Amino acid sequence: MNDLHAEMGYATALELKDRYDRRELSPVETVSAILQRIEALDPAINAFSVVMRDDALAAAKDSERRLRDGEARPLEGVPVTIKDAFDVAGYETATCSHALKGAVAAGDNVVVARLREAGAVILGKTTMSELAWSGISRNPVTGVTHNPWKRGFNAGASSAGAGAAAAAGFGPLHLGSDGAGSIRMPSHFCGVFGLKPTYGRVPYAPVSNNDYATYIGPMTRTVSDAALMLEVMAGPHPLDHTSCEAGPDAYRAKLRASMKGKRIAFSPDLGHARVDDEIAEIVESALKVFAGELQAEVENVTPSWGPLGPELGRFFWKVLWGRRAGLLPEWESRMGSDLVACIRAGADYSATDFINMRERKFAYVAQISTFLEDRDYLVTPVASVAAFPVERVRPEHWPEHDWDWLEWSEFLYPFNMSSHPAASVPCGMTRAGLPVGLQIVGRRFDDLGVLQAAAAFEAARPWRQLRPAIANAS
Repeated sequence: MNDLHAEMGYATALELKDRYDRRELSPVETVSAILQRIEALDPAINAFSVVMRDDALAAAKDSERRLRDGEARPLEGVPVTIKDAFDVAGYETATCSHALKGAVAAGDNVVVARLREAGAVILGKTTMSELAWSGISRNPVTGVTHNPWKRGFNAGASSAGAGAAAAAGFGPLHLGSDGAGSIRMPSHFCGVFGLKPTYGRVPYAPVSNNDYATYIGPMTRTVSDAALMLEVMAGPHPLDHTSCEAGPDAYRAKLRASMKGKRIAFSPDLGHARVDDEIAEIVESALKVFAGELQAEVENVTPSWGPLGPELGRFFWKVLWGRRAGLLPEWESRMGSDLVACIRAGADYSATDFINMRERKFAYVAQISTFLEDRDYLVTPVASVAAFPVERVRPEHWPEHDWDWLEWSEFLYPFNMSSHPAASVPCGMTRAGLPVGLQIVGRRFDDLGVLQAAAAFEAARPWRQLRPAIANAS
């Protein structure tokens, strides 16, 4: 390991593209250096379920030829990682579960195909919580994924490996998904940027059986890289009948925008959530950036719909996992005990229960949409806590529970249900040196607006220079 490996690993996609264009660097050099960095550092982090070394080097060589021949594509030679939940041709899609191991993908997921067709070089598949069920970075197949800022601590989930890989300098672009916060939560815990786009902005195929609450999005260290990645991934696809008709906007070219006069609603607790004091202080300090130097109009709010969320969130999460009860007779002994507890808690609801609660959910979503029509953004904490020991479901100073990690992530799932775009932006560090994120929520279809607000905050309070100690390990 040397400084060159760290330089390559922490370079942004835009920096790599620029250096490729100026012939200062080649994709083979970049990919080789990052693979060496992964080989040296990932044993201490465990961000990858599989590293695709040979395939990555072959793709890098092809990118090198295309650059030489003037055939470069938008992401030519830029490294990317893929969450274990998504098909990559020739590799298992086990979602870090023993129950699904052995299922080798015949082809690429539609978004993976778009990234590959844009010239991105796939480094490997990243770890996740078992079946993408929880906010804890461990599973029975690959074990614990460690937070790069503190080994033994939660990196967030389900896109745990993506968040840890971004923080550790394992390349610039990382593909995550978000069913109840699984892009934003690991971004918060790991100190990187993550965007959950508007529902349908990025096609999800096959369509998730999660009542239209699951999204695909970018996880990066800069807003501009996320914008670049979204341009490639977004747009309708015939395999996702719920995908938006509109193609991608020129997100990256339009990132710079004034926040002067923008109407920002700030809710520190959504009217019900418990939040650790230090998290609350850091988030409130970040709001002063918008109200001060960015000249936005910030109002403190307690939305009437906020306290309605917990009952809805718990119901749909239990029902979602209760449908997996058929796995228990064969696989229970090889599944996480917290997942098993959640499955049992949700196994006995009826179709009538579901339909009646769904009616309440639609009314809740309408209230959120109406609230946001009068504001440009809603800003909240991402989560109520900083990273904590990964063997726990909740931090030690919180009441114990056998499965309910939603207790400390009340700010996330409402916007999975409501379809609104939402991002996690690094906004500070705890006294213990752990990252904290700020959530920015926009109106439906205003993905560009969310990216612009995040970019404005990033410019005012840069964070990419902050690196965990693991980044400099040798």
